[in-house]
Amino acid sequence: MHNPIRVLDFPALLNARDLGGYPTLDGSHTRWRSLLRSDDLAQLTPDGLQALADYGVETVVDLRWDEEIALYPSPIVDPGCAIRYVHVSLLASNSGQWRELSQSCEKERWKCLVLEQARPELREVLHAIAAASPGALLFHCVAGKDRTGLIAALLLALSDVRPDAIADDYAASTRLLSSAYLERYSSSDPSDILESVRCPEEGVHNMLDYLEREGGIRRYLQKIGLGDEELDRLRARLRH
Repeated sequence: MHNPIRVLDFPALLNARDLGGYPTLDGSHTRWRSLLRSDDLAQLTPDGLQALADYGVETVVDLRWDEEIALYPSPIVDPGCAIRYVHVSLLASNSGQWRELSQSCEKERWKCLVLEQARPELREVLHAIAAASPGALLFHCVAGKDRTGLIAALLLALSDVRPDAIADDYAASTRLLSSAYLERYSSSDPSDILESVRCPEEGVHNMLDYLEREGGIRRYLQKIGLGDEELDRLRARLRH
């Protein structure tokens, strides 16, 4: 059974959604219009950019590498766009480093590897989110599944969202991207495309087990350098 997921109509994004409405362990639900996740905003049409603003987005955190931004610049930095833009590269500095990291273990264990090896980068991303204005904030990478999916999972875990709901949020990228990517990359091997967008729920459950061994999500985030005030602000993003 899938948990409610609000896919956002921001033309021409494929993988944009609000992290509100997810069930928490104490029987509550996460806040709407506070944290959003998506694929690359360079894909936005003028109508999509307007839809983003109309939804109330005040801050965008771009997780892409410099080479990705140079190839596909963000429309958020254009003159006249009132949305605040923050760039914090996550997990690697270029595609070669990313291939080395992503191929070093199976997808089901990948999040645990990142939590172990990319602590400074994770701290900087979460610091930027904690420091942002209280209005809606959107974070994204290219496909919106791996880098974005990891940050979403950490924020949902910090907000005491049910593990099955965190896992389903991660896996939703597979459902949202598969058909479009098969069409977009029609000259590639379909099995390679489907594997590239596969976001296994087991990866989240393994991540949560790792965090439990670290003393829990809050203790892990303290270990990587986030203070209690920052953690409270991050949690307040999704909790009433």
